[in-house]
Amino acid sequence: MRGLAMAGVVVNAGIMVTGAGVRVTGSGLGCPTWPDCTPGSLVPRGTENPTVHTAVEFGNRLLTFLVIAVGIACFVAALRLPYGATGKRRPDLVKLAAVQPFYVVGQAMVGGLTVLTKLNPAVVSLHFLLSVPLVLAAFALWVRSGEGTGPAVPAVRNELRWLGRGLLVVVLALIVAGTLVTGSGPHGGDPQAPRYPFNMQDVAQLHADIVWITVGLTFALLLALRLTGAPGRATRAAAILLGVELAQGVIGYVQYFLGVPELLVMLHVLGAALVWIATLNVYFTLRERSEVPGVVGRGEA
Repeated sequence: MRGLAMAGVVVNAGIMVTGAGVRVTGSGLGCPTWPDCTPGSLVPRGTENPTVHTAVEFGNRLLTFLVIAVGIACFVAALRLPYGATGKRRPDLVKLAAVQPFYVVGQAMVGGLTVLTKLNPAVVSLHFLLSVPLVLAAFALWVRSGEGTGPAVPAVRNELRWLGRGLLVVVLALIVAGTLVTGSGPHGGDPQAPRYPFNMQDVAQLHADIVWITVGLTFALLLALRLTGAPGRATRAAAILLGVELAQGVIGYVQYFLGVPELLVMLHVLGAALVWIATLNVYFTLRERSEVPGVVGRGEA
C-alpha cells in the first residue's frame, strides 16, 4: 500500500514537470483539438504542426493514463488491505485513494480546456494549480498508510504546529505567484498564446519576496524545533525542506538572469513540486497517530 501510494506521489509530481515540458517546447497546441488530438482522430493524423510538437503534446496526454492507472491501483489496494484483528478495510485509506483516479479525470478535462481556449494563461495556471491538492492527497495516503488509526496528537508544541500551518499557506501563495510569473513570461506553449498583462519583472519580484518569506519561516521553524527538543524526524524534515528551498532559489535566480532557458524552467517546476512535497512532509511530522489494539507495526510520516 505504501509503495503504491508513493508511486502516486511520483507520477502526479512528474506530470507537473512533463506539462512544463510541453509549454517550454512550444508544443501546447501540438494536438490542436480535445479530446481528439487532431480533428476526427484520438491519435495524431494529418496535422500541420511540426512532428516533434505533436509527439510532445500527445505523449503528455498518454501519461495521464499512467497517472489514472496508479490511482486505480491505489484504490484497489486500499479496498483489499486487511487491517487489525477484524481484517476489515480502513475507510480513511479508501477515501484518500478514491480521490486520485476521479480527480485525475477532472484534471484531464481542465487540460482539454487549455487547448480549447488556445492556452489562455489563466486556464493554464489553473491546470497546474489543480495538481497541488492531488499531490497532497497522494502524499497524505502515503503518510496515513504507515500510521495507526488512533486520533492525531501533537508531536511538538502547539505554537510550532501553527507555524507549520502558516508555512503551508505561504508555500501555496509561492506556487500561485510562480504561475503568474510563468503566465507573463516567454514560454506560453505556443508563439500565439496570450499572456497575462503583467510586467514580468514586477511579478518576478513578488515571487522572490514570497520566496524569502518562505525561507525565513522555514529557518525559524527549524530553529524552534531544535531548541524545543522536537522529535528528530520533524527536525530532519524541516532541514530537508530548507535545503530544497535554497536549491530551488538558486535555480530560480539563475534562470531569471539567463533569460529563462527551457531546461532550467523544467528544473524549476520540478523544484516547485519538491518544495511542496517537502512542506507536506514537515506538516505531517508535527503530529502523530497512536496504535490501536490489534495492529502490529507502525511506519513514520
